[in-house]
Amino acid sequence: MNRRCVITVGDLGEFGVVARIAGRLPQGGAVLLGPGDDAAVVSAPDGRVVVTTDLLIEGRHFRRDWSSGYDIGRKAAAQNLSDVMAMGAVPTGLVVGLGMPADATTGWLDELTDGFRDECDLVGASVVGGDITRCDLVVVSVTALGDLGGRPPVTRSGARPGDVVAFAGRLGHAAAGLALLRAGLAGPVELIDAHRCPRPPYARGPEAAGLGATAMLDVSDGLLQDLGHVAEAAGVALVLDPEAFTTPPAMREAARLLGVDPLDWVLSGGDDHALAATFPVHVRLPEGWNVVGHVIEGEGVQVKGLSLDRGGWDHFRE
Repeated sequence: MNRRCVITVGDLGEFGVVARIAGRLPQGGAVLLGPGDDAAVVSAPDGRVVVTTDLLIEGRHFRRDWSSGYDIGRKAAAQNLSDVMAMGAVPTGLVVGLGMPADATTGWLDELTDGFRDECDLVGASVVGGDITRCDLVVVSVTALGDLGGRPPVTRSGARPGDVVAFAGRLGHAAAGLALLRAGLAGPVELIDAHRCPRPPYARGPEAAGLGATAMLDVSDGLLQDLGHVAEAAGVALVLDPEAFTTPPAMREAARLLGVDPLDWVLSGGDDHALAATFPVHVRLPEGWNVVGHVIEGEGVQVKGLSLDRGGWDHFRE
C-alpha cells in the first residue's frame, strides 16, 4: 500500500514558482506531487511521518555580511535534516517559509535555493514547496519530514545505566568559527566555514538506530545542554571523560588567538549538528563514533574533574 501524506503550509505553489523559474528545485522519489498546487503529497511508506521544524532569523542565527545566501540555505536545511536523522529516520521532504526584505535580490534567492538543493541532495530529500512574504529581516522557517523505514524511533528517554555515551560528527567547530567572526578575525578558515555551513553526520542516525541505540539527539545547543535533555528524559546521569575529546590544530590555534580553553567550545558550542547517542555496552561501534562517557544511576551530566559552569545555547539569554 502506497501511503501518502498531504502537506499544506501557506501557499506551497508560491515558493515553488520562484524556485522552478530558477530551475533549482530538487524532487526526490518520495514526492508524489510537488510545488504548484495548494499542498504537496509526499509518500509515507512506513505509515508514520517524522516531523520537525526550525526557525532562523537574521541577526539572531546568521548575518548576511558573514554568510552567503547559499550558506544560509544549506544551514537551514542541515539543522532540520539532522533532527530527522537523530530519530533514526530518513528525510523525505522540506517545506520552506521565507520572509525577505526589499534588499534581498533575486540572485540572493537563487543562492539560497541552491543551498537547499545541495544539502537535500546529500540525503535524497526534496524541497516540496513553501511560502514567501515581505519582511523587514530575512526569516527562514523549515519543516522537515522523514520516514522511519519500519524502525522504532530513537528517542531521548531510552538511556539506561551501563550504556556508553558516544558522538559522531564535529563538536565545537561552529562555535569557534562564530567566536572568530565576532572578534573580527579571518581564520582559521575551516572553523569559520563550519559556522557558515555545518556538516552533520547524516548517515550515522539510521546507522545508530540499526545498532540498537537506546537514545539519540542532534547536538544543536551544546553537548552538555543537549545531553542534559537525555539525562532528564531517561532519569539517569551521564558521566563524560574530558580526555576522550580531541581538538584539531585549527581549534587550538583559534583558542590561542582568543585566549580561551577549546574544551569550552567542544562541550558547550552548538550548530555543528553532531549526533550524540547512548548504546548498550556490548555494541561494537563502527568508525565515526567516539565513545566519551557512560550512563549511571543519578541525574544530570557530569564531566570528570571539571566544574560544570559551561552553559549551552539559550534562545532567551544573550
